[in-house]
Amino acid sequence: MMRRATCVLLATLIALPAAAQTAAPSPPPAAIAPDAERQSLGTQIAARLFPVGTYQRMMTGTMDKLLAGVMGSVGTMPIAQLATMGGLSTDDAAALPPVTLDQIMAIYDPHYQQRSQLQMRAMMAAMGEMMGQFEPRMRSALAAAYARRFTAAQLREMNAFFATPTGGAFAAESMTIFMDPEMMQEMQGMMPAIIQQMPALMKKVQAASASLPPPRKPSDLTPAERAKLARLLGTTEQKLKDPPATLAIEGNK
Repeated sequence: MMRRATCVLLATLIALPAAAQTAAPSPPPAAIAPDAERQSLGTQIAARLFPVGTYQRMMTGTMDKLLAGVMGSVGTMPIAQLATMGGLSTDDAAALPPVTLDQIMAIYDPHYQQRSQLQMRAMMAAMGEMMGQFEPRMRSALAAAYARRFTAAQLREMNAFFATPTGGAFAAESMTIFMDPEMMQEMQGMMPAIIQQMPALMKKVQAASASLPPPRKPSDLTPAERAKLARLLGTTEQKLKDPPATLAIEGNK
């Protein structure tokens, strides 16, 4: 459960800087079909805003510290609170003993803290390398977005500003500034409240589809449907199993 939550958090944080950078007003009618000049200007802007190695800088030294802090906070939370995130009812969770994940893991794995830190650093380094492979595509998409949203005159003004010492410094740090200690501290501080509200959030998610019938099981399918499903999955009808509960999100209740 915690690894899945960490991956969701990681994906969200990776997307944050790019989302904030492109959260501009709706493009004016004149900017719908960018011409060659605007594409060229957009490419220059994207190169300044998203220099090579941006993701590596974000992942190592900043994101790893944030996630380490988040996991540290999770470790000090009562297991009853964590259990409600996993789907346990509030009444059942209240019956759990007042212990924390750190207390339990100290018995299961004396090297839990060290192991977690080493694995986190390794994951961030690997994520930095992996995301670096997509940087050219991200720059291309960013260039197209700027070329579409802004006029040639606006893009020239941006490039003129980015050509100045102050503008160049701003452009080079505009993405990674979201990973600065001040931002990281605020994001880390939000996590306990987010985790605490997660059960209520999941109830809303479940309520959104409560009017639908529950997902069918293999035993509910017709012979033709079972045969078709088995062919699609490359297995036999006898080996078909119910889908994971996480796909339904309590939909069978």
